[in-house]
Amino acid sequence: MRKYRIALGLSGALLLAFGVFRLVTQLDAGDLFVLALWLAAAVVLHDCVIAPITVGTGIALTGVPPRSRRYLQGALIVGALMTVIAIPLIGRRGTQPESKAILLRDYSANLALLLGMTAAIAVVLYALRVLREHRPPDAPPGSEAK
Repeated sequence: MRKYRIALGLSGALLLAFGVFRLVTQLDAGDLFVLALWLAAAVVLHDCVIAPITVGTGIALTGVPPRSRRYLQGALIVGALMTVIAIPLIGRRGTQPESKAILLRDYSANLALLLGMTAAIAVVLYALRVLREHRPPDAPPGSEAK
């Protein structure tokens, strides 16, 4: 196992070095500064907005029964991630020429569809768990009614 960890760590370090090399050789100083500013803003956004909302939501869900809480939390996390990805695309819709067709899609409708699918999957997984827990134990062999 130790060999695999060393190989994994070494490959990660090499990929990191390659990424830094590409950034330094492909971008000018102004773009590197904007990238560093964006990364710093992402850390602040995470630590000051996203993490407190996540903790607050977890505290608010303590009243939900534990058996169903994990499915609700999973659906909320997946939904939040999809929403965070979709918000910039929704906001920029129609700002680019038609040759960049990716911003011409209806991301609001697609997000609503994905959120609905996420909720449906969470409900189905919860229902399967409830059914599995309420299934009577299998009868031992030879005890069939005659």
